[in-house]
Amino acid sequence: MIGRKMPARVRTVYLSEMHAARRAAAPGARWRHLERAHILSQPWPWPHTRNHIAMLTLAIVQRDRREAVGQVVRIIVAAPGSALGRYPEGNTGRATVGLTQPMPVPDDLATLLKA
Repeated sequence: MIGRKMPARVRTVYLSEMHAARRAAAPGARWRHLERAHILSQPWPWPHTRNHIAMLTLAIVQRDRREAVGQVVRIIVAAPGSALGRYPEGNTGRATVGLTQPMPVPDDLATLLKA
């Protein structure tokens, strides 16, 4: 993955999810958009790290100490994990999910990532 750019079709949806997360009024909706963006971003170091920074920001706004600490750890390992291709596919990126726990990828995102 090192040096490989995020395909335009993936980047478009990733940026759309990140934008929707910033605009959503309900915290649950914000997290769902960030989780979907996370799944898309995992193979690319910068978008993956950027997603965890957004998650950290939301955790701080919500005063969720556990989530914030979990996001700091994830920020540290996101770029190296992506660069080395060592990330748990489908993982939503939340602190409530194990760092190495793979999860099912939603069908629409799986199709996008395989195209």
